Amino acid sequence: MSEQRPLRIIHCFRSPVGGIFRHVRDLVIEHSKAGHEVGILCDSSTGGEHEDALFDDIRPYLALGLTRVPIRRSIGPSDIGVLWDAYKKIKSLRPDVLHGHGAKGGVLARLAGSALRVNRYCVARLYTAHGGSLHYSRSSLLGQFVLRMERLQEYLTDALVFICEYERDTYTKRVGRPRTKTRLIYNGISERDFELVPTRSDAVHFIYVGMLRDLKGPDLFVDAFAKTERLIGRPLSALMIGDGPDRDRYREMMVERGLGKRIGMLPAMRVQQAFAMSQNLVVPSRAEAMPYIVLEGLGAGKTIIATRVGGIPEALGKNSEALVAPDNADDLARVMADAIRVPEWHEKTMPPIDQVRSVFSATVMAKDVLKLYRELLERRAAKTSKATS
Repeated sequence: MSEQRPLRIIHCFRSPVGGIFRHVRDLVIEHSKAGHEVGILCDSSTGGEHEDALFDDIRPYLALGLTRVPIRRSIGPSDIGVLWDAYKKIKSLRPDVLHGHGAKGGVLARLAGSALRVNRYCVARLYTAHGGSLHYSRSSLLGQFVLRMERLQEYLTDALVFICEYERDTYTKRVGRPRTKTRLIYNGISERDFELVPTRSDAVHFIYVGMLRDLKGPDLFVDAFAKTERLIGRPLSALMIGDGPDRDRYREMMVERGLGKRIGMLPAMRVQQAFAMSQNLVVPSRAEAMPYIVLEGLGAGKTIIATRVGGIPEALGKNSEALVAPDNADDLARVMADAIRVPEWHEKTMPPIDQVRSVFSATVMAKDVLKLYRELLERRAAKTSKATS
């Protein structure tokens, strides 16, 4: 396949929020600027004004358009209709590459791509888990089902892309050693994300930025904040920034503990706006793959305090003093207290910006992903040529 021919690339994923959406947006922009035609297929029932604004930002780069269909989180009979509608739309766009992100996106891309293969289309089928189904354990019946489905779908997959070492190792441990091509390509942030964000004069001591659901640990943030106040011996201030299904429950939790006036809540916003509100970003997640919020925070020059889960140690340093035990509010409070009372704690603890840029760059990420697309298409074309000769 000629290196010069532009590719037609479609990214499939479920919910246009969080890290997956950020990952896809960066790939869309980088690949579109490189001359390729790119499209998105995702859920129509999630997201809000913040996500709509983000779609508006990338719409000029979507030569193959934005397709939104109702995709439920859980598996159900409605999935059959969604798959059929998605397949018809994808077929009309004649893609060279179908790249699925997250469990539902992976199913859509690989099933649609395999159906196109039956119709003699030369299309590459890729899957990036972004954590997703890899958070399930083999100890539950649901977990066993989900992980077995991941194994079965390898037969419909040309390549698995892992966004960090942790994700690759977890896949091998829970699903099995991959029986298809794999590639480790770290999440990356763009050059504009490596601009330092000054802290406002009315800044709070700590911010939490992300989805308001237990997996991301907002409840741990509230617990640890109260414990940090006791360690420091004075009242502190914080903000929780984001949206999610458990927002009201966290608000009630803060009010019950007398923290309602010291921890504020704001809806999701652009991270640069959020980062201006504090020097200290707390990421108390119970599970992660390679969260963009950590990379964005490092790029903006913020102090990151995070749980030792997923690929976070790969970004902060595996022996970083900024890492805390998962699901442990006491340990989280200890490090939060150190961050504001130990002189030059940021300088001693955070990795240098140049080091972060050398590994977690969107330009490098997009280049490596595109190289993989080319490899898969060339291999597929060679097999087709051999079979018909």
